[in-house]
Amino acid sequence: MSYDLTTGNLFRRLISFSLPYFLSYFMQSLYGLVDLFVIGLYNGTATVAAVSIGSQVMHMLTVMIVGLAMGATVRIGFAVGQKDQERAAKTIGNSVTFFACFALICMVLLLICTNGIAGLMQTPPESMKETIQYLRICFAGIPFVVAYNVISSIFRGKGDSKTPMVFVAIACFVNIVLDFLLIGGFHWGAVGAAWGTVLAQAVSVGCALLWLRRRPLGFPFYKESFRPKAAVLKEITVVGGPIALQDGLIQVAFLLITVIANTRGVTIAAGVGIVEKIISFLFLVPSSMLSSISAMTAQNIGAGKFVRVRKTLNYGFAICLAYGIIVSAYCWFFPETLLRLFSDDPDVIIYGCQYLSAYALDCVFAGIHFCFSGYYCGCGHSGVSFFHNLISIMFVRIPGTYLAAQVFPASLFPMGLAAPYGSILSALICVIFYFVLKKRGRLYPMMGM
Repeated sequence: MSYDLTTGNLFRRLISFSLPYFLSYFMQSLYGLVDLFVIGLYNGTATVAAVSIGSQVMHMLTVMIVGLAMGATVRIGFAVGQKDQERAAKTIGNSVTFFACFALICMVLLLICTNGIAGLMQTPPESMKETIQYLRICFAGIPFVVAYNVISSIFRGKGDSKTPMVFVAIACFVNIVLDFLLIGGFHWGAVGAAWGTVLAQAVSVGCALLWLRRRPLGFPFYKESFRPKAAVLKEITVVGGPIALQDGLIQVAFLLITVIANTRGVTIAAGVGIVEKIISFLFLVPSSMLSSISAMTAQNIGAGKFVRVRKTLNYGFAICLAYGIIVSAYCWFFPETLLRLFSDDPDVIIYGCQYLSAYALDCVFAGIHFCFSGYYCGCGHSGVSFFHNLISIMFVRIPGTYLAAQVFPASLFPMGLAAPYGSILSALICVIFYFVLKKRGRLYPMMGM
């Protein structure tokens, strides 16, 4: 069954479509935290560090896979909007073929490079062995990560964001159970955490395949649908490639900012680390809106409903701005209430409050360019999203963080301002591109407009 995002009350459609996205992202973040929590209950610092480092690497890979799969979501959504079932079937078939090959190649390359990756992460010697063990198991499970995200991208392209949420919930539940069994019961340490993650993803993918067997997608699939077509593969990668590169670049930037914080001592490093965790949760709403706007834009462009496309973007702005103002205001006046959830060290709380009160302002400005990014991806202009993030990271976020750390060593507040300043630049670039593309009649390249 396809879910029509081109009709009905637009605001309600956007809310109902984005809510499962939000819950999916929340559960994915949750079971990553549970891994660290359970490891901390039963193991020492070296094992905790191994899982923390390994999970950072896996998170980077996962967000890049999600970004690449967004290309399939957009192209499927466009075909569904056009009510072109044959085109949708070819896009889905080619996506399956492409990502199957991609998963196998990634798995082999990552397994070969495991030791080198652990070294690049500056893994402490006492954590090196377990980090490598963790990564090898998780790298072997890359096909399951890819499979889940491809299946989810297909459902979301059809307009169904609820079914992928169910698969994530299953993975979350299984992962938590296996964590306590393998880490707490069998005392497998980092190896147990890795196996718990991989097996949970495998169960999730198995459930998804059983679901598809009982409830077919409703498109006319033939062997020809799965035969690689250069034009179809280009459509998928032209949209998904820049998103994957952008998400990878963002993760690299986060790692560099963490390194900068680490050079200022363990107290500041702890404060910054806690704030980064808090921010990752605060950004679940704009991230969900980005993905939702992308899928809804693609379907409505396919249906030729351009007024509805613009209204989707406007509603996204309104939701993200309202949310951002509320969240940033709370973090400005009551930051210590969030910091105390993670630490009772007075110095960590002081530094963390300085960083959070400034960084949280990014919730207002990031919401603007997140909505634009979803809009541009849905229109087929994902390169714009990559460009504004690249400029922001290279010229504001990383250098701004470094300079603030050097010039204001006694406070983390200036360092926290690098993020909102970067988002302001991104938002300005997005606005400029919008009017330039509109003037040139190239806002919707998939429709030749």
